[in-house]
Amino acid sequence: MSEATKNDEMRAEYDFSGGVRGKHHQAYQEKTNMVALDPDVAEVFTSSEAVNRALRLLMQVAKEEVSQNPHKPR
Repeated sequence: MSEATKNDEMRAEYDFSGGVRGKHHQAYQEKTNMVALDPDVAEVFTSSEAVNRALRLLMQVAKEEVSQNPHKPR
């Protein structure tokens, strides 16, 4: 157990008396969509830009497949 875990007391200089719980929660939820990548995937897609590029390519391929085979069961 670390020293920080053993001493779980708030410091005297911390003052949250004027704080508002959840003040930015709604805005955060609307603008953030966090996804956890498995380690093997994270090795290949090392940035959010790389992940977005790959997903957009996949979306494009899927749209083309659907437009070429409109009656194919999904």
